[in-house]
Amino acid sequence: MGFFSKLFGGKSKGANSEVEALVQKTLEGIIEKAQFDLTFDIKTEKEEDGSATLAVEFNGSDEEILKDKKGQMLDAFQLFLKRVIQHNFPDDKTNVTVDCGGYRDESANALIERAENLKAICIEQGKSVYYRALPPKDRKVVHQYLAKDPRVKSRSLGDGLYKKIKIYPAKGQAQGNSSEETMSND
Repeated sequence: MGFFSKLFGGKSKGANSEVEALVQKTLEGIIEKAQFDLTFDIKTEKEEDGSATLAVEFNGSDEEILKDKKGQMLDAFQLFLKRVIQHNFPDDKTNVTVDCGGYRDESANALIERAENLKAICIEQGKSVYYRALPPKDRKVVHQYLAKDPRVKSRSLGDGLYKKIKIYPAKGQAQGNSSEETMSND
C-alpha cells in the first residue's frame, strides 16, 4: 500500500488484499533465500461465515522437494504463513492452504481408500480395527469420511501429535465377537 493510499484510503479491496500482499511478499522472500525454482498462485475464497481462505498453489521444477516426506515442506509453509498472518493481523481469521500439483487431493484419496478397506473389515468381521498413527490433519480426513457411514464409529487413541484411529462397529452393528481386534499393518 503506497503513501497516498494510506493517507487517503486508496482503493483497497479490504483486509484480505493486505493479507494476500503479505503472503505474496513472504513467499517471494522464502523462495529467493532458499533458491527454489518455484512459482506460486494465490487465490482468495470467501466462506459463508465471512472468513476467507488463501489457497497457495506452487508450480516449478522443485515441486518434488515440497512433496517429499509426506508433504512436510508443504505443511511447514502452511504453518509458517498462518503464523506470519497472525503476527501481523492478530484479529484476522484468514485460513491458509498450501498445495503443489494436487498433492493434498492425492494424499486425502489414499487415506480414504485405506479407511474404506479397514471399514469393510470392521463391518464384515464385526470387530474393531486400528488405523496407523496419523497427524491431526490426516485424522480429520479419516474421521470425516467414516462419520458418513452410520454402521461404524471412530475415535483417536493415544497421546501426542500422532494418534491411532480405532474404527469399531456402531451399537447394534456388531456381527461377531467384538473382543477380538485387528491391527492394521500400515
